[in-house]
Amino acid sequence: MARASGAFFMATLVIWAISISWEILINKRTDLVPIVLGFIFYQSANWVIRISHPNPNPLFINTCVSLLHSSTTSTSLVFLLTNQLIKVNINQMLEHSQLVDHTWPYAYTSLCFSCGYFAYDQLDMLIHRLYNEFIPSILVHHLLLLVCFTLALYRNVTINYLILTLICEIHSVFLHMRKVRRMAGFRDSTSVVVKVEWVFNWTSFVLARVVTHVFITVKLIRDASKFDKGGVELPLALFGMAGMNLLNAFLGIDLFKAYRREMNPPRTHQNHRD
Repeated sequence: MARASGAFFMATLVIWAISISWEILINKRTDLVPIVLGFIFYQSANWVIRISHPNPNPLFINTCVSLLHSSTTSTSLVFLLTNQLIKVNINQMLEHSQLVDHTWPYAYTSLCFSCGYFAYDQLDMLIHRLYNEFIPSILVHHLLLLVCFTLALYRNVTINYLILTLICEIHSVFLHMRKVRRMAGFRDSTSVVVKVEWVFNWTSFVLARVVTHVFITVKLIRDASKFDKGGVELPLALFGMAGMNLLNAFLGIDLFKAYRREMNPPRTHQNHRD
């Protein structure tokens, strides 16, 4: 069962790579080249960390590269969205036509680069088996993103919608930061640094992940009549957001369990004799 699961996701990744290569080389879609550059960039970061680390731990390296992606993406999104808000107000920015038919400056390239990262991360996790072999939710998550992102990039539609979904990477910064910290051996739950980190972790989880994705889902439903009838954009978007919201629920449960474990570590009881 586990091997079949890994083989399935590897096969879908190979098919995705062939599709991207066909579009770039045969159909001359040079606008998709940043996908390849994104893959190369994050794979190169993986190699650099692996070479510089005396005892490379695949999970530690993967988490460090994930932290690099979430930090890079969050920074680019803040720049991208701020740049757009300078030009128009937020109501105009969130109009249906703006989110579906138009593309904000740098949004297409940014989405391509992240698409390259998810392909890299999928491959890295498959090679090193960095996933739950019985319930590979992270592989499902990446496959879902690759399908939605790639189809949108091929047709150049709903790019801005997908950029909004990436706001969740702000939370991923603190998620990966915590994981790197613990793997580095710093686990003092009484530390001010750890407590502040958890404040940012929970705040960004609620605002950047839960609220953002629920908002996008509600807006898709409210604007359903504005989508082209018979088109795949709305069904695919609703399916994708349903998956994202479900994964957010599971992530919230895991995060709460991790918080309880870290804030209430097991105590060693000692018997003292007079």
